[in-house]
Amino acid sequence: MSESPAPAAGPLPRGIQHIGVTVPDLDAATTFFVEGLGTKVAYDGLTPEDEPRQGEEVERQLGLPSGAAIHRQRMIVIGEGPGLEVFEISGEQRAASGLADFGLNHISLYCDDIEGSLARLVAAGGTALSEVHGNSRHEDSPGNGSVYVKAPWGMLIELQTIPSGHYYDEDSQAEVWMPSPR
Repeated sequence: MSESPAPAAGPLPRGIQHIGVTVPDLDAATTFFVEGLGTKVAYDGLTPEDEPRQGEEVERQLGLPSGAAIHRQRMIVIGEGPGLEVFEISGEQRAASGLADFGLNHISLYCDDIEGSLARLVAAGGTALSEVHGNSRHEDSPGNGSVYVKAPWGMLIELQTIPSGHYYDEDSQAEVWMPSPR
């Protein structure tokens, strides 16, 4: 691997702590994540008993459209990766983005048994876009596989397995995260 260029002044982030997901129904989404992905609830940051987070200051701080309100917020954990912060928000909303849209468009989850994980996620209410297929370059080592699944609200979830690991070019500056061995 080649050396990275000298960093700009100032501290750097250490890694992804969580990814935010907005859903139409927090309880239904939690059931989908628990049944389909084996997630665990870490905590509820905003419950039905709490006043919704709303108003001009919240809109400014979080980039929400005028009149939006956060009614519920829950942090869940999938395996040993970053958390998912799941929101239930009212107000102006758009459909989930797809792979061709700018910005975050999917989460990818590493699976030891991709066919079993796919069956579980589909049984929980997801829709597989295809069968398990080969990964792209640098992930196409022996035994690899990938498949995209749509959650009930349209979010894309990629299931992926790369049991023989990635391969890297000479000028690679880092290696991609992989789960710790079992």
